Amino acid sequence: MEITSLQSIENATRFGRSEMFRFGTVMLFIVGVMLFSSSLHAPVSVELVIAAMIGGYMAMNIGANDVANNVGPAVGSKALTLTGAILIAAIFEALGATVAGGDVVSTIKKGIIDPSLVPSGEVFIWLMMAALLAAAIWLNIATAIGAPVSTTHSIVGGVLGAGIAAGGPGIANWDRFAVIAASWVISPLIGGIVAAGFLYWMKHSITYKKNMIEAARRMVPTMVSLMVWAFSTYLIIKGLKKLINVELLTAAGLGLVAGLVTYLVAGPLIARYAQSMTNEKKSVNSLFTVPLIFAAALLSFAHGANDVANAVGPLAAIADSVTHHGVATKAPIPLWVMAVGAVGIVLGLALFGPKLIRTVGSEITELDQMRAFCIAMAAAITVIIASQLGLPVSSTHIAVGGVFGVGFLREYLKTSYAKTIQEIEHHHTGTDKSEVETFMEEFGKASIEEKRVMLERLKARKASADLSKRERKGLKKVYRTELVKRSALLKIAAAWVITVPAAGIMSALLFFTIRGMLLPRQILP
Repeated sequence: MEITSLQSIENATRFGRSEMFRFGTVMLFIVGVMLFSSSLHAPVSVELVIAAMIGGYMAMNIGANDVANNVGPAVGSKALTLTGAILIAAIFEALGATVAGGDVVSTIKKGIIDPSLVPSGEVFIWLMMAALLAAAIWLNIATAIGAPVSTTHSIVGGVLGAGIAAGGPGIANWDRFAVIAASWVISPLIGGIVAAGFLYWMKHSITYKKNMIEAARRMVPTMVSLMVWAFSTYLIIKGLKKLINVELLTAAGLGLVAGLVTYLVAGPLIARYAQSMTNEKKSVNSLFTVPLIFAAALLSFAHGANDVANAVGPLAAIADSVTHHGVATKAPIPLWVMAVGAVGIVLGLALFGPKLIRTVGSEITELDQMRAFCIAMAAAITVIIASQLGLPVSSTHIAVGGVFGVGFLREYLKTSYAKTIQEIEHHHTGTDKSEVETFMEEFGKASIEEKRVMLERLKARKASADLSKRERKGLKKVYRTELVKRSALLKIAAAWVITVPAAGIMSALLFFTIRGMLLPRQILP
């Protein structure tokens, strides 16, 4: 057989080999969890072993789907390589889970069902098992189709569906569910508005200036300091809340101190670095690379501290119920349970995370460092504001909403600029070509204030130009198609809307299956 033929066979089987490696690694992890959990209880608790395996599977799906939101924008903007992002996220997710994950977890996520209406401890175990497995399966499906979804909503849907199957519709806290459902709209909307607002500020204060380097030298230290303030406050009230209980004002004060110190340190460094920079947007973007790396690390730490409970909360509840034979509204988190969650998240991120990282970072809209910086700011600031106002928000929805927010702002600005160019050309109809080219060259180099003055003078000299309705619509359509992928918007929005119902239906079906197969008849409701 010729060497070229062998090479063709090698290339054709490469995908299968990588898939087999991932599948083999997953099976080794699940089998390891099974063997370890079987040694914890004498006699062997089948419920605990099965729950531990499902918990590990859930943790891997959280790593594959949810963690991408923390590092995706940094990767898409080229501030981090994919490998570097995975390493940073893996380290800080694990640190957040093990150092600040807490000792006790609420077993009924968000109070979505009334645990007093669960018939028995045995029913509670299978309820939580069905909820955990349904949430994990839904996350797996979402990851396969490239849709970043909320793991909190997945587990809420799972608990709700299995709870109703176990205790009827009356077991559900429907008022609480309505509040959670509102977050489907609240989270991406606030995240998009905050991210777009920061990008608008950055454009008008830096990139629309004639001397971008001088503007960046003045403004970037302030922006980075604001980021440190926001992230320090975010980390204290969210990432470390299970270690220390700090009020918002105290956390904001500590964050302000960190921000001021950053300003004093960053100002001279940026001024020195700016001396060798060329007056172009690419140079300004480079100033945000280091802040984005820190943002990815801190977001990953806070995510590990908070969202690992989505994987290990039901597992901790089952472990507690197996030991005490009852229904637990709160349960201690054994070290081995936290380890299963942390290792599972890291493995899921490393093996399956790149797909969602690419989706968030580059497949929705094109990101550079400034845009990614705005999305990171939106993630921290929105969570801080929402937590104090009692608004239910999803970190996944905020981050993805931020990506769409900067994309839609760019569409608006590009469309407006294109309209302006059309008006300029209309005003110069019939004039000498060199005159038009001279005006366009001056207009392109002018600052935003100078552009406004030039347009006012132009309009004063000639009547206002009007594009037809069809021309305006066509122009907008061209830019929207280029800057924000509508297919990604529809796919992600659809996945968000059906997350709770899909997880709930699967969970109910799984509960009925488990009840029919394994539960003794005397403990059935």
